Amino acid sequence: MSENGLRVVIVDDEAPARARLRDLLGDVVVSQPTVLVGMAANGVEALRLIEANEVDVVLADIRMPVMDGVELARHLGRIERPPAVIFATAYDQYAVQAFELAAADYLLKPVRAERLAEALARARRSLRPADEALQRIAPGARQHFSVSERGRILLVPVVDVLFLRAELKYVTAHTAEREYLLDESLVQLEIEFAERFLRVHRNCLVARNAVVGVERAGEQEGEAHWEILLAKDAGRLPVSRRQWPTVKQALGI
Repeated sequence: MSENGLRVVIVDDEAPARARLRDLLGDVVVSQPTVLVGMAANGVEALRLIEANEVDVVLADIRMPVMDGVELARHLGRIERPPAVIFATAYDQYAVQAFELAAADYLLKPVRAERLAEALARARRSLRPADEALQRIAPGARQHFSVSERGRILLVPVVDVLFLRAELKYVTAHTAEREYLLDESLVQLEIEFAERFLRVHRNCLVARNAVVGVERAGEQEGEAHWEILLAKDAGRLPVSRRQWPTVKQALGI
């Protein structure tokens, strides 16, 4: 927090909604001093702002194109010092109790000044967004993986990942161009992305649409096994004996 108050980023895909929240911050400045760092139209723009500036609070809409507020909060929860998240939405069908577990507060549009002041006060005491609670709110899989690299948040589109492999304490996400370190559990990734990734080994998940075939290997060495052939000349991955029946059924072989 700066000497002038909480540093705030507003995230909403509608310009009038961003302007209203900006004006409301001015209305409550006496009781809840704030500094507006910037405004963004979606989660990706917000991450770039947060990457370049110190931010204490994110006021985020939920339904937005490119990246919605829930996915934004989940990415923020993985950085070293995440800002507090306050959701502001026109939709009341979400469970308020669940949002309170995952964010500093939940505001229903049109937001009232006194309610915003209360949320900002709560934000000063909040913890990082709880990823499990956020996933209960929006159970669908994310569109991006977030990677912290040299102080920046890199967004890796899930559709670009060919396979995920557990290595020591990390999981590596492999694309056609390079690999990225994810601070996540392979088991949790398997659950979240069950429709996209298939387990082929105890330490490896492969993108179903990256599989171009299977091939028998190792017979001459006396350790015969099946291998997955990957698209984009990305090589091949061994299939464990335990997983082969599941892989065979999933691929319709």
